[in-house]
Amino acid sequence: MNSRGDTGNAGVPAGPRHPGRAVELRHLRAFLAVAEEGNVTRAAAHLGLTQPAVSRTLAALERHLGVRLVDRSTHHLALTPEGVAFRDKAATAVAAFDEALAPGRLRHWPLRLGHAWSAFGPYTTPLLRTWQERHPQTPLELLRIDDRTAGLTRGEVDAAVLRGPVRAPGLVTEVLFTEARVAAVTADGPLASRTSLRLADLAGGPVVLNPVSGSTTPELWPPHARPTATLTVANTDDWLTAIAAGRGSGVSGASTAAMHPHPGVAYLPLDDAPGVPVLLARRDGPGHPALPELAALAREIVARG
Repeated sequence: MNSRGDTGNAGVPAGPRHPGRAVELRHLRAFLAVAEEGNVTRAAAHLGLTQPAVSRTLAALERHLGVRLVDRSTHHLALTPEGVAFRDKAATAVAAFDEALAPGRLRHWPLRLGHAWSAFGPYTTPLLRTWQERHPQTPLELLRIDDRTAGLTRGEVDAAVLRGPVRAPGLVTEVLFTEARVAAVTADGPLASRTSLRLADLAGGPVVLNPVSGSTTPELWPPHARPTATLTVANTDDWLTAIAAGRGSGVSGASTAAMHPHPGVAYLPLDDAPGVPVLLARRDGPGHPALPELAALAREIVARG
């Protein structure tokens, strides 16, 4: 083992797959720890194992799959494209295993609904209350997770409310409603006194973007009129803080104004921006048995207005 923390197996694993040698949960946990830590030594410490044991486990997984999951040619370990694709599958499998064996889950199997921000907008409270009335034995847990699929691809939730187009593979999505977009500007700034804004009004200054979980990109503006500068943040809280501090303006769905009021931020109608679709997403495959009921109730709540 060298100082870079690699396994010493720099090439693509040789030989055919070994269908007789089953992949065990420990293989997946070792790979996920290496992917998270970017270093075999730290991954071993996290798992309570020796460094050689983690290296051997990772190498065995690569041999079984017939692909290299980790690039060991740089100072810091990085996932190969195959490793990136396998990470979400491994995380989903481990999460499903842990979920199945969690104490108390067999009696009351919660349905976990993820969101990155603003949840189900104005329909959030009616959804939660009606679900509790109709399905008291199946708790509906609303979880905010700051990534583009709100934890769905990693197996952290059973379904997710997402905004904007989602290109992650292996998901089934349904558009529930379309939400108007609003501008978010500094409360004591020059734009806050306007009754409404247009995209061009924001393009002259920095625009704050959340590429981790947000739905706004520079492509929202016409090619010839895109923002002169952008500032990227990692979550909704940092997005609000940056706008309140006068570092730029932002664009979001209308429900953000109600779900995330901020004394330093003014929300204004954005006249020429297209609406943002609000989706209910789930993984393509077996899932929580109450998912059809959740989808049906979501449609019902939206239809009520």
